[in-house]
Amino acid sequence: MRPDRRGLMLGTLAAAMPATLAAQGVLPDRPVTIVVPFPPGGSVDGVARILAQELGEQTGGTFLVENRAGGAGGAVGSAGVMRSRPDGATLLFNASIHVVVPLINRNVTFDVVNDFSHISLVADGPLVVSTHPSVPARTLGEFFDLAKKEPERYAFATTGLGSAGHLCVELLKLRTGVSREVVAYRGGGPALADLMAGTIHLLADPMLSSLPLVKAGRIKALAVTTKDRTPLAPDVPTVAESGMEPLEMVSWYGLWGPKDMDGTLVRELGRRVGVVTASAKFRERLDALGFVPRASSPEGLRAFVEKEIAQYKPIVEAAKIRVE
Repeated sequence: MRPDRRGLMLGTLAAAMPATLAAQGVLPDRPVTIVVPFPPGGSVDGVARILAQELGEQTGGTFLVENRAGGAGGAVGSAGVMRSRPDGATLLFNASIHVVVPLINRNVTFDVVNDFSHISLVADGPLVVSTHPSVPARTLGEFFDLAKKEPERYAFATTGLGSAGHLCVELLKLRTGVSREVVAYRGGGPALADLMAGTIHLLADPMLSSLPLVKAGRIKALAVTTKDRTPLAPDVPTVAESGMEPLEMVSWYGLWGPKDMDGTLVRELGRRVGVVTASAKFRERLDALGFVPRASSPEGLRAFVEKEIAQYKPIVEAAKIRVE
């Protein structure tokens, strides 16, 4: 779901502040590790690496991305950051799944709101709901009409339990009354391979991985999950334009640190993210991946996380999503 722009600082003021006003001696004087709790190559990893490079150039410091793919929807890597020293040398870059995992996995004991230092939102991007080209549906509404008539014929999938794409598909199912298990894949690559092969028939996934396949005719886009059409795929209708109840759900990305980080350090890191996200260079690099820069204050990220939990929880409970 798209971050509420009200209450979020979009980096304008931060960009206007000269670099010489950076809190010298506040940022760590050694390399900063940005932990991505997933394997290399995915959308989370891609955006994190762009952010790390831009932060390094903007601060003159060293920001390194480290992939800690320990499973559990990223919870293993996230918990490792939570247990790190709160000196700013170890940070967490994660997606919206960060707030969902504790809702679906009883073994995850950390509290997303209270066990991390909230630094800033970084970006968000629409999901593309796609099917196989052989499916005789031109719109998402037509697809669900077919699925209602023959639910066993059409297989639904997700690139990961608790991901924005997973919750999107579950919400569409709940709204249309279609009862069909969602097959969980370990990543976008395997899921998209089966979608191209026609083994599965419905997938919601970030534009970074789906749009090139749509343009190549390997999969068929039915809708984007934003309020308005995206300039990157102007011919793909929104969910509302597809004859269904309006739906706005995006994949979003944020930066956190361990609990109890110094407030001055948190604000300086957040300010630096704001400078990066306000730059034309960062926007251009994210545009190519289908994402939009979306910075916030530390307080804005915390409030946004609380709002997202409140919005995701009813979907998780209604769909009975649970990892045992």
